[in-house]
Amino acid sequence: MKIVVTGSQGFIGKNLCVFLREQQHDVFEIHRETDQQDILSYLSLADFVFHLAGTNRPTNPAEFQSGNVDLTRFIVERLSVSNKGIPLVLTSSTQAEDDSDYGVSKCAAEKIVQSYSVATGAASYIYRLPNVFGKWCKPNYNSFVATFCNNVLNGIVISVHDPRAQVRLAYIDDVCASFLELLDGKVSSGFLKLPVEFNTTVGEVANIISSFKSSRTALITERVGAELTRALYSTYLSYTPPDQFNYSIPSYADERGVFCEMLKTKDSGQFSFFTARPGITRGGHYHHTKNEKFLVIKGEAVFKFENISTGQRHELTVNGSNPEIVETVPGWTHDITNSGDEELIVMLWANEIFDRQRPDTITKELF
Repeated sequence: MKIVVTGSQGFIGKNLCVFLREQQHDVFEIHRETDQQDILSYLSLADFVFHLAGTNRPTNPAEFQSGNVDLTRFIVERLSVSNKGIPLVLTSSTQAEDDSDYGVSKCAAEKIVQSYSVATGAASYIYRLPNVFGKWCKPNYNSFVATFCNNVLNGIVISVHDPRAQVRLAYIDDVCASFLELLDGKVSSGFLKLPVEFNTTVGEVANIISSFKSSRTALITERVGAELTRALYSTYLSYTPPDQFNYSIPSYADERGVFCEMLKTKDSGQFSFFTARPGITRGGHYHHTKNEKFLVIKGEAVFKFENISTGQRHELTVNGSNPEIVETVPGWTHDITNSGDEELIVMLWANEIFDRQRPDTITKELF
């Protein structure tokens, strides 16, 4: 499908163009530097148009008219001439309901698109977007989320005037996903709402973003796998410069090998790895509650177990060429010996962060 995206060099436009090309669409980008003849050509070829361009921070209020109203009217007029009933998406704003110069101009653009749909029978979709955030959003412009992420990452103090102020947010991937669903023509024209939005406060957003900063030193990650925190963490990371893509972690070495803690979670344990030289045994302890999962990455290892109550014993051999998880069970003493002739490398997950005050690790030699 030949798809025109206006405002393609803006934050939302950049992301949408990437998603569209991933689906093998031909994307024609229109931005401030696009030649007028190219604009006319692109619109004549279009099978679908995403009109994202607009003006929101002009030096002269009159630019609201030219950037939001006149541009929309121009696009609609060109699409009407083609007489092909080209579907049109307009990104408006929640401020279209107020009487500011910006709001009035966005409301006028909405009416132009609605009239186009009525006159031509073409599908039209209008989104009154809340505050959208995500990768490539410009800090210190019109997204406080982008500003907070950039500042926290770079050690700049963030300023929160009213932490209780209510905000409605949308994540860029959710916005683009909603846009892409329109391409099959099964959605009815009209005002559309995003399927996922986040109602929160400025203070909560600031607290969440600020919590990410210490993860590299404390090695404790926030709960970054779902919902708002997931989206904020991804956005936060997107401002990381290449020279900060890597960071060091503590490493503890002795005659047996090396032990490193890699990642800790608040409620799902921690990940570590260790090495052992040939013939070296590690472990020789049991736990009352703690449990672990071992994965031999390289080399060969013998695991020994003994029940501290019954004396029952068990032994097994694991090789890195055949990945297997070996679990330690509460109440069983266990150790691991490098039984091969090369360095042993083992990945380890424990269900809780190691607590030096309450280690739940009791030394006991095995058979």
